[in-house]
Amino acid sequence: MLRSLTGRLLFLTTLFVMLAQIVIFLPSVAYFRMDYLQERLERSQIASLALSAEDMISFELEEELLLNAGVYNVVLRTDQGRRLVLSGPLPGPLTNTYDLRDDSPFLLMRHAILRFADREPQVIRVIGVPVLSENQVIEVTLDAAPLRVAMVNYGLQVLVVATVISLVTGTLLFFTARLLLVRPIRGVVDHMQSYAKNPEDARRIITPGANMTEMREAEEALLYLQTELTQSLRQRERLAQLGAAVARVNHDLRNILASAQLFTDRIEASEDPDVRRLAPRLMRSISRAVSLCESTLSFGKSEENPPDLQQFALIDVVDDVFAGERLAIEDAGQNVDVVFEEEVSPDLVITADPDQLFRSIQNIIRNARQAIVATGEPGKIRVIGFDLSTEWVIEIADNGPGLPTRAQENLFKAFQGNVRKGGTGLGLAIVAELMRGHGGKAELAKTGKTGTTFRITLPKS
Repeated sequence: MLRSLTGRLLFLTTLFVMLAQIVIFLPSVAYFRMDYLQERLERSQIASLALSAEDMISFELEEELLLNAGVYNVVLRTDQGRRLVLSGPLPGPLTNTYDLRDDSPFLLMRHAILRFADREPQVIRVIGVPVLSENQVIEVTLDAAPLRVAMVNYGLQVLVVATVISLVTGTLLFFTARLLLVRPIRGVVDHMQSYAKNPEDARRIITPGANMTEMREAEEALLYLQTELTQSLRQRERLAQLGAAVARVNHDLRNILASAQLFTDRIEASEDPDVRRLAPRLMRSISRAVSLCESTLSFGKSEENPPDLQQFALIDVVDDVFAGERLAIEDAGQNVDVVFEEEVSPDLVITADPDQLFRSIQNIIRNARQAIVATGEPGKIRVIGFDLSTEWVIEIADNGPGLPTRAQENLFKAFQGNVRKGGTGLGLAIVAELMRGHGGKAELAKTGKTGTTFRITLPKS
């Protein structure tokens, strides 16, 4: 039972209430002792009033008055002196004197502790002020044994009452905690266990319904977590299906590209200078397509081939990308004027995988070109290369319409960062993955109504 929340709450509540009662136990017993002695003084005063009514009383009446007051003798002190009002035989010598007129709380508690500890019979004297006469001081002598018995009985009553209060309070808190805490927590746990059996079943996602703020926040957090996980699992399933489909298409596509490569070899023998000038670029494009097909399966397995690092001039890759984009504009019959500018030194030689860098730059420039064409206004795309001390930096800037906020939040996430209608949202995700494989990174430098700039960083180490 102590392993459960409610069991521990019941135990701790009972313990704390008992500790609180123990703290107040000693002051309670101390003041009970004072009240007991004060009551003996009041009884003795009443007994002395009987003597004031009659100057002489019989021995039997005096003995009865002392017995009713619970004392051995009574002394009244005034300004004129001390007067023994009632007297009887003492069973032993006087051991202690207690003055109730100036006892402090700590002194009262000290006397109570000593009385509890001392079990020997004692005769004590108590001094106090009578209730009915402020000009007199009354002294009484009494047996301390009945006082200790009364204090013990009172202490036991306090402990019994404390125990009952503890049990009642703990029991009420036990059922209250089960109703307000354990049941809602148990409900959340049941939802989690049910969801864990089939995370793809949207019907198992929790519906927040708690009234308490904390439990409501916990349920909403669990709802968000389960929703995100379910969507992620569905996306992973679609990626797995996509990978299976690509695997089936990959073989036939490679054969088609191989045939196109053979036809390109014959084109190189053409006597037309324009055809012979375009043939090498066509060959490189087909080679890249073949390489891309071969790496498609690895992408379907959420992997990318490690980069084949080579030294090459950055301007060659940029020229190839620009040439391909210009042909794409011509083939599509688009009348939008897009200017391509390169600010790359011919002497800038970098170390990277040329094919993967080509794909990365091409994806970014293609997105920029499509965004500019969609506006119907002329535009410009620039590629700038920097040779820094520890890294190479490539910036691709355009003066297009900029990226919407939603696209910025999921820019490098597959299937989530697409802006153009019909886009897959894979381009920038591939760029980020390829650059991570180089030990570098791809990031959005800035975007706005005046254009967008992407930055690719490649380390020299």
